[in-house]
Amino acid sequence: MDGTPELLSISAFARRVGLAPSALRFYDDCRVLLPAHVDRSTGYRYYRPDQVPGAQLLRDLRATGLPLAEVTVVLDGDGSQAARAVLERHRTAVRERTLAADASIAAVLRSLSEGASTVVRLDGAELAAAVRQVVPAVGHDAEHPVLGCVLVEIDDGEVSLVATDRYRLSVRTLRPASVEGPPRALLVEAADLIEAGAWAARSAEVVVTADAAGAKLGGAAGERELALSEGEFPAYRQILPAPTDRRVIVDRTALLAVVASFDAPAVAIRFGADEIVVSLPDGSQRRELPAVCDAGPRIGFDPAVLAPALESGVGPDVLLEIADVTGPVLVRSADQGSFTTLVMPVSLAPAAA
Repeated sequence: MDGTPELLSISAFARRVGLAPSALRFYDDCRVLLPAHVDRSTGYRYYRPDQVPGAQLLRDLRATGLPLAEVTVVLDGDGSQAARAVLERHRTAVRERTLAADASIAAVLRSLSEGASTVVRLDGAELAAAVRQVVPAVGHDAEHPVLGCVLVEIDDGEVSLVATDRYRLSVRTLRPASVEGPPRALLVEAADLIEAGAWAARSAEVVVTADAAGAKLGGAAGERELALSEGEFPAYRQILPAPTDRRVIVDRTALLAVVASFDAPAVAIRFGADEIVVSLPDGSQRRELPAVCDAGPRIGFDPAVLAPALESGVGPDVLLEIADVTGPVLVRSADQGSFTTLVMPVSLAPAAA
């Protein structure tokens, strides 16, 4: 044995790297992936085993749609700045094409669904409760009338009710008994939705029917039209923070009572070891509450915003998820993950010594 590695035939090499023999011949002709040896009499191509990683990288790059001329930059670059620049540009281009394609497909789907109706069957009492939970977060800004509406999203087998005043965001997700038809996004005027919720509570089951002409509710009391508005609701999913490990569980009613007792534009909440301390920003009027938490930051809240978020929850406990002291805080019912309120913190002056 002379130590020379055994060569692989083009068929064996193709199977090992996941490329067709015809593709390997093409890459040879393009001078991108040359065989280790070509038999002059037969023209058969042979490859070394150590060429496998490069061929697999070539396969993966081509699968992303990277042009062959730029593939060579990456293959020859060995992690160079030029190779990284090529990949970053290509990744940006792929994302832009994907977004454009998704928008085009969505537009076509909407056009195909224009004549179809969406029919959803919901529990009447559950719908009424969801309305009561999200409506407190509705805005009252004449310059932004869309914030005076509740977004009702019907998509992927779920119904989500969403409201925001830009300082607070409430989302309640319902699991309907059935959903038929294309996705819908309805902007329902808050005042009308409040009346519709009270109306729905009288029926064991409510049927929501929506099409291009409008939307209506059907139940034991007959039918009721929903007052819809035009406009573009904020892209609320982009606002929701990523999951965090910093979580606090505290008695919801007790925290609500303490927060509501402060007649001030801001209160400070400091997270200690298995307790939270609520006070004025200067540290006065301290109130301690037992909690499930680790020591953490000091965060400011507007009581007029935090209190309704706590009041809208259900169950004895509330779960707070905190990413940082300046980002939005998720306020969840600890025993009902389908209802989420996002509350923006406020700035605080340094605490008193």
